[in-house]
Amino acid sequence: MKGLRYWVVVALLAGTALLLFIRGSSDLIPASEPLSQVPRNIAGWWGSDIAIDQETLDVLGAGDFMSRIYNHDGHEMPIGLFIGYFPTQRTGVTIHSPKNCLPGSGWSFESEQYVNLNDVNGNTHRVGEYIIADGENKQFVIYWYQAHGRSIANEYLAKIYLVVDAIRLNRTDGALVRVITPIDANQGMSAARTRAEAFTAQLFPILPRFIPN
Repeated sequence: MKGLRYWVVVALLAGTALLLFIRGSSDLIPASEPLSQVPRNIAGWWGSDIAIDQETLDVLGAGDFMSRIYNHDGHEMPIGLFIGYFPTQRTGVTIHSPKNCLPGSGWSFESEQYVNLNDVNGNTHRVGEYIIADGENKQFVIYWYQAHGRSIANEYLAKIYLVVDAIRLNRTDGALVRVITPIDANQGMSAARTRAEAFTAQLFPILPRFIPN
């Protein structure tokens, strides 16, 4: 099954590259605010920037990236937020899946599921929820692909939408959003999930300023 998925992705990427070459050399890139302007105060969570090293930036490619740790007086466990926005994926620079990046850092995926998550305005979004582990350390992760007002949990579906929107809108911009928090041995997974989902529900309405619809 994994081999089949690999070749499906290869075919999608090859098809995307060919299609974008045929379509032309420029995308429609809507105006957006830089990710550095994402609020540092989100519903009582206060964020501090984490520098992204040059080696990582070289791997990520051309885009706008933000990494922060948010802390809250009422919670002992912090929340990490990473957003990577790519104004165009026409040049071959594509969004990296955490399923490829996190294992390279020593983390393994213990569980995964796709769920619908409601934001604070009552809008529903599709996201992936995961438990990752590195030895005894475990973290709860929510991540999704955001593009053109659409949240996508599955990376293969995100590739399909990339092709469709390149044809329909002449746009290939998009982003990866990742929310991550430690699973405390005493509090358990449920507390980590509640914490991450509550933060994400507050985050969703903010994103269109930085990831254009």
